[in-house]
Amino acid sequence: MPLPRSIFDFENKAKKLKDLNIEINDKDFWNNPQRAQKVSIEASSIEKLISSLEDLETNLSDIRELIEITGEDNLNENDFSEELKNFEKMIEEIENEALYFGEYDDLNAVITINAGAGGVDAHDWAEMLLRMYTRFLSSKDMKYQIEEISQGEEAGIKSASIRVDSYRAYATLESERGVHRLVRISPFDSNKRRHTSFAGVDVVPLIEHSEEVIIQDDEIRVDVYRSSGAGGQHVNTTDSAVRITHIETGIVVACQAERSQLQNKNRALELLKTKLILKQKEEELLKINNIRGDQHEAGWGRQIRSYVLQPYQQVKDARGNTEVGNVSNVLDGDISIFIKEYLKWRRQGIND
Repeated sequence: MPLPRSIFDFENKAKKLKDLNIEINDKDFWNNPQRAQKVSIEASSIEKLISSLEDLETNLSDIRELIEITGEDNLNENDFSEELKNFEKMIEEIENEALYFGEYDDLNAVITINAGAGGVDAHDWAEMLLRMYTRFLSSKDMKYQIEEISQGEEAGIKSASIRVDSYRAYATLESERGVHRLVRISPFDSNKRRHTSFAGVDVVPLIEHSEEVIIQDDEIRVDVYRSSGAGGQHVNTTDSAVRITHIETGIVVACQAERSQLQNKNRALELLKTKLILKQKEEELLKINNIRGDQHEAGWGRQIRSYVLQPYQQVKDARGNTEVGNVSNVLDGDISIFIKEYLKWRRQGIND
């Protein structure tokens, strides 16, 4: 008896793969290299899943056949231990793939970090998060660029935005949306007292076909300013930084990654269009939490994850109750466990 393929969304994935292969075989496919790369990676991922499911069915059939030949009364675990190991490995691969089901999961994304309550400590904390994310992205070979950064008066940063161009960037980073809380002995307090700082992180997908959204000049305010702050090879420091405010909604986006003011404006407009699409979907479907999650002020009682350096060391995620004792590794970019557990938590929420 074959596996119930419906639980793995097999038919839809097979149809999706067929559509992607039609696009790949088009003579103009490589005219847009960025799109071509994304489609190729997605097609390869679906092919791997379908192959795993077919191998799983074959493996299960072999185990059943072995049981029938041997007879239940004469079964010995060693007779099919290898088949069981392969079966378990295939199940794990398919379960991992099943974690990616969201409408925007496969898309590129933009992470925005904003310092919250806590003064100079909060600015320093925001910069620590920026470092954590860039280290994580580098470790996973995920292409990124710091789009905008605003320095704090004394230390750290007030805000920063990172654009991530990588397959499933949004699904990978969605777990980070929310308020992050830090507890430590403040390096800025001469009395060495313990301080609590907050920073808010937002993650939005870069929706394709956002060019269909038309924004009139009188709907926005465009400010040009000098780029600020460090960032090495990942950020530009010229007079070409652009900040765009959508007057009706109050949405603000900024970009300083490119040397050209026009390029920065175009990239900022792309992000603004994405945010307007999301806002429209939120209003139409009345399910804000399913698209962008709750947007709260970065302060007490709102955190999704706490990082405690004193009096003990622990990082705890409030959603799946995931705990890690090695805070240094986490701050150095080792956040994969939180991402994986969040995806499981998200899937469980859909199934409940």
